[in-house]
Amino acid sequence: RMLSGYQPNSRVKNSYRILGLEEGCSLDDVRRSYRNLAKKYHPDSSSDMANSDTFIKVEEAYRVVLSDVAARKKLNEDEEEEEEEEEGEDLFKTKSLPHRHYLSFEGVGIGTPSQREKQYMQFRVDRATEQVLEYRQQRLENQYAGTDLRTAKDVRESKKVKITQAVERLVEDLIQESMAKGDFDNLRGKGKPLKKFSGYLHIDPMTHNINRILIDNGYQPEWILLQKEIRETIQRLRKGIVASRRKFGEEMTPSEQKQWSKICEQFVEDIRKLNKRVDSFNLVVPILSGQMVHFSADKEMARAQKIYEALME
Repeated sequence: RMLSGYQPNSRVKNSYRILGLEEGCSLDDVRRSYRNLAKKYHPDSSSDMANSDTFIKVEEAYRVVLSDVAARKKLNEDEEEEEEEEEGEDLFKTKSLPHRHYLSFEGVGIGTPSQREKQYMQFRVDRATEQVLEYRQQRLENQYAGTDLRTAKDVRESKKVKITQAVERLVEDLIQESMAKGDFDNLRGKGKPLKKFSGYLHIDPMTHNINRILIDNGYQPEWILLQKEIRETIQRLRKGIVASRRKFGEEMTPSEQKQWSKICEQFVEDIRKLNKRVDSFNLVVPILSGQMVHFSADKEMARAQKIYEALME
């Protein structure tokens, strides 16, 4: 036991120092310290101390400390188990962490198996929230690379992210509170499949249910908004090119021909930008059969010419 005792290295000690914690602190203390530092240093926060480099260091320290707390807890469990064996106590009658051989939960949580499961689910929610923040931060960095991060558009986007995050946390707290009160224990149809999902056999159930909940509450998934935007844009471009062709008539003067060439060049550029939106749509649409193909500028020009000729007849 002395040879296998836990000894933290300098990296772990430095991580505790960054989070402002002492070795041997609880998991709740680690999460509370990380949230406070994230509010202070996260690039999307309105804090004067917001700094992406410092936030990355805080996040790395948080991961190291989580692993260290789990390792300490596992070591303590093993030592308790050895002491109980030496005293001849029955492992199945002990009150500390029953069935720990079968419910590891990544070393998170204490108490009965059901209590540990609830604590582990909350840990997964917190971890998923952190991953969402990382993804949004990376997307904002890629989207606004080379521009001033203090522009009004960035501020609006940051506020939108914080409001969304606050709503998500509020909803999660309300759900956990209702579960603790037992409001979900006697729901009608508990344990039965959802009827609304019976007609969609080839769609991921989680994605379908999330999209349905968003739609029922007045929200729309990102891929639906992109699809609507693409359709409206192509309709606007088609009407615009036909209207421009009718404006010049059958025979165009050299000056009109030059103007028409500029309009065609702009139309090709607009189609190219629209195809980029199509690529973004194909990345987020949950159904493979729902993906869209690129628009061809040549085919759209030929289509506009046919419409023009039909109108002239």
